[in-house]
Amino acid sequence: MNPPHHHRLRRILALAACLPLSLTLASCSDDGDSGGDGGAYRTSPPPSKSAPASEKTRITIKNFTFEPDDLTVRPGQKVTVVNEDSTSHTVTATGDKAFDTGTIDAGETATFTAPDKAGKYAYLCTIHQQMKGSLTVR
Repeated sequence: MNPPHHHRLRRILALAACLPLSLTLASCSDDGDSGGDGGAYRTSPPPSKSAPASEKTRITIKNFTFEPDDLTVRPGQKVTVVNEDSTSHTVTATGDKAFDTGTIDAGETATFTAPDKAGKYAYLCTIHQQMKGSLTVR
């Protein structure tokens, strides 16, 4: 039979052999949520907490309306206009004409720079003047 100290030595050696593996696994874990998905495959990006800047500065033209009909941007910020309608449109500031995309054909995109001066700017489509919106610059 093996003496009792021989069993104790085996246990200590077994624990010592497992220690490096345990430390490696522990170093890979995190107390916080790193946004990982446990190795699962993802088919789409994770949802963001806030909309990307491109969505915050975009006007979409659809069904003869501007979406959103009041967009808030920073002074001098680029604004993208996407025409998802089947006909041409414009985004033209009324009054002092602080911005004007010119004609945006169906399916096309245009950009303009928001005015540097804070305020609320009314705009319309010069082709279909019933289409109206506003741009708030803060």
